[in-house]
Amino acid sequence: MKGIVLAGGNGTRLYPATLAINKHFLPVYNKPMIYYPLSVLMLSGIREILLISTPRDTGSFKSVLGDGSRLGIKIDYAVQERPGGLAEALIIGEKFINGGPVCMALGDNIFFGHGLPNVLGKAVSSIEAEGGAHVLAASVPDPERFGIIEFDAQGKALSVEEKPKKPKSNWAVTGLYFFDGQCSQIAKSIKPSARGELEITTVNAHYLEQGKLKASALGRGFAWFDAGTHDSLIEAGEFISVIENRTGLMVGCVEEIAFRNGWIGPDALAAIANSIGLNGYGKYLLSLLKA
Repeated sequence: MKGIVLAGGNGTRLYPATLAINKHFLPVYNKPMIYYPLSVLMLSGIREILLISTPRDTGSFKSVLGDGSRLGIKIDYAVQERPGGLAEALIIGEKFINGGPVCMALGDNIFFGHGLPNVLGKAVSSIEAEGGAHVLAASVPDPERFGIIEFDAQGKALSVEEKPKKPKSNWAVTGLYFFDGQCSQIAKSIKPSARGELEITTVNAHYLEQGKLKASALGRGFAWFDAGTHDSLIEAGEFISVIENRTGLMVGCVEEIAFRNGWIGPDALAAIANSIGLNGYGKYLLSLLKA
């Protein structure tokens, strides 16, 4: 399976902080926001990734992340000329996807949970074995603000609605989508919504009509943040701060994931740590070599 990180948009919800910088470079505690969706793809076992951003910001992402080789992965880049909806990423990335399964992660979504790798692995296995689409769902107190999915005990979706006035459940569709090779063609077949964008909910609804949309519930012990507003950005940073300072373990540390996955060796990890210097992040990476 390949992965896509959608890191475009104008960051208007975070104005004026995003006047001079793409929101995905804003810090969530001690790491840039982009590290978190990248880490989720890596935890899913994905090593080929396409990062989609704006004409203004793509060069900055290349400077920060490079080609991914330092992490034992491969990162390619593509440009979204203007905000055209989440589903447009599946069209922009059509050649990259090449008819195979793909996981698309929104650049401002942050996930945490002890069993997260298992949940991700099951979603990947489901798509690779059976096709269709698979989403992660999180319980929310205000479902009318989200895309909402209703599903049965087996995880089969019964309905999906965008910001319903009368929600059929409290389960919100998070910004992580697993699709089979049909996704690009489906995205090309849908029409723009009233706001002129290709909606990912419409793609999910297409899979639902085929009986091929599944969901995994992120229950107790999991946390999900859409860090695209000032308040949620602060909340996410405070959450990561508490977890890391109480456990001594980092969340969203892409170098650690690459090392533990066996994609880079001790020498490569040490080189990265030494290039950073003896700040908290560098010391943490060096500590992994002693564990």
